[in-house]
Amino acid sequence: MAQRLAWLITVQICLIVLMNCTSGVINEDPMTVPEQIQTMIEAGEFTAATETIEQYLQQEILAKTERRALLFELERMDRIRKDFGASRTDIETYIRKYFPAVTKADILRWESERALEVRTIDGQKVYFDQAARNLFRIDPELKVLWTNLHPDDQITAGSGAKLDLDAHNLRVIQAAAQAQTRYVEPKRIRIRYSIEVNANAVPAGETIRCWIPYPRQIKGRQEQLQLIRSQPEEHILAPEKMLQRTIYLEQPAVANQTTLFSVEYELTSHGVHQGISVDSVTALNSTTNLDAFLQEEAPHIVFSPELRELSERIVGSEQNPYRKAQLLFAWIDENTPWASAREYSTINCIPEYALKNGHGDCGIQTLLFITLCRLNGIPARWQSGWELQPPHDSMHDWGMIYFEPYGWVPMDITYGLRKSADPELKWFYLSGMDSYRIIFNDGYGAAFFPEKTHFRSETVDSQRGEVEWSGGNLYFDQWHWDFKWELLD
Repeated sequence: MAQRLAWLITVQICLIVLMNCTSGVINEDPMTVPEQIQTMIEAGEFTAATETIEQYLQQEILAKTERRALLFELERMDRIRKDFGASRTDIETYIRKYFPAVTKADILRWESERALEVRTIDGQKVYFDQAARNLFRIDPELKVLWTNLHPDDQITAGSGAKLDLDAHNLRVIQAAAQAQTRYVEPKRIRIRYSIEVNANAVPAGETIRCWIPYPRQIKGRQEQLQLIRSQPEEHILAPEKMLQRTIYLEQPAVANQTTLFSVEYELTSHGVHQGISVDSVTALNSTTNLDAFLQEEAPHIVFSPELRELSERIVGSEQNPYRKAQLLFAWIDENTPWASAREYSTINCIPEYALKNGHGDCGIQTLLFITLCRLNGIPARWQSGWELQPPHDSMHDWGMIYFEPYGWVPMDITYGLRKSADPELKWFYLSGMDSYRIIFNDGYGAAFFPEKTHFRSETVDSQRGEVEWSGGNLYFDQWHWDFKWELLD
C-alpha cells in the first residue's frame, strides 16, 4: 500500500504541474445537457428523462464530457428521490403535533408560498424530508408558534447551544481593539474525524478510497496545525494550496465488516474582528489579484437578470461599498430565513434557488450574498468547515469579503445581524468571526488531491468527506461520519 500511495503522489503532482492548478476549481455539476432532458427533469418526468438519457448514451459518437453530463443527470435524479421521501401523511402528522387545526387549504397555501417544499415526480406528489420542520422556520406565524413552544431552541445553526456567543464576540471586539490586531481569543482544539463504510457496501477485497476534510494553515486565523495519527497509518495529505484540503486514505473491504477511516489532529483557531470606519471604505484601488472574486463562477455564482434586478432594488443609489454590503446583508437576514436544505448537488443554481424559494441553509444564504456582492463590485469568496458552539457543533458555511483599505475580512450571513444596540456587535459578522471555527475550505467546488475518479457526493462543499471504489462513488447513505472535538485551553 505504501508503494501505491507513493505512486499516486507522484502522478498527482505531475498532473497539478501540467494543469498549473492554483485554485483547483472543478465543475462536478453537469455541463450542457439537451434542453429536452432538462425540461423533463424540471417537470418531474424522471422515468421519461431516464429513458431519453439511456437512448443518448447508446450513441457511439457521444463526447466524453457529454456522456459524463448525462450520467450525472441520472445520479442527480436518484439523489432528488432520496431527498424527497416524505408523503402527504408524513407532513400532516408532523404539523398536527404543533398546529392541530391544520387544514387541506393550509397545506396548499404553504405549498404555493414555497414554505412547504414539494415536487411531483412521475405524477406523485412528494415532499422534502425536512419540509414539515422547515415550515416552522419559514412561515412567520408558525415560526412564532414554534418559538413560543420551544423558547430555548435557536432556529438557525448551533441550535440549543450553551455558549454565550454575543458575550464571546464582545470579548473578541474588545481584545482586538486593545491589542490592535485582528486575531485574538485563541482556542486550542483537538479533533477526531472518522468515516465508517457500511459492511458489504463494496465487494470484499476491493480497495475503498476515502477523503476526509483536513484544515489548511491560515496565518493569524488557523495555525499550529499538528497531525497526531490516522487510521490507516499510510496517507496522503493534500498540499496547503488546495482550496478544499483533504487527507486521503485507502484500505481493502472485508466481507461482513464495516471499514473505518479516521484522523486526529490539533489546531489553534482565533477569533477575528476588524473595526470598520464606514467613511474610510473606498472603491477598489486595483483589482489585481481580486478579479476572480468579482466574476461569475458557474454554476452557482451567476449574474442572472433576476439577481441583477434584486441587487438594484436592494442597493438603490448607494455608492459606498461597505454600506452596499450592509444593505445586502440586512436584506438576506430579513428575507431569507435559515432552513434545512436539500443536497446541493441536486440544485442547478443555488442563489436562484434561494431567490425563488425565499429560504435556504447557510451555504445557500452565503452563495446568494457572495453573488450579490460581486454584482456590486465587492470581492467576496466562499469559506466553510465546522462551527463549534460548546457543547454543540455542526457543519457550516460562511465567507470572506474585501473592503478597501482593510482587505479581506470574515463574514457570516447566517449568524446575521446580532440583537444589540452596539453597532460593532450588531454588525460583527460583516467584519469578524468567533473563535470556534474549523476551516476546511477556501473555495467552493474545488478539486481534491488525489483527484476523485467518480462523481462527488457533495459537489459544492467538503465537510463530511468522500468515498469511492473502482465500481463508483459511495453516496452518503452508504457510510457514516463522526466529528468529535475537545477544547484544550
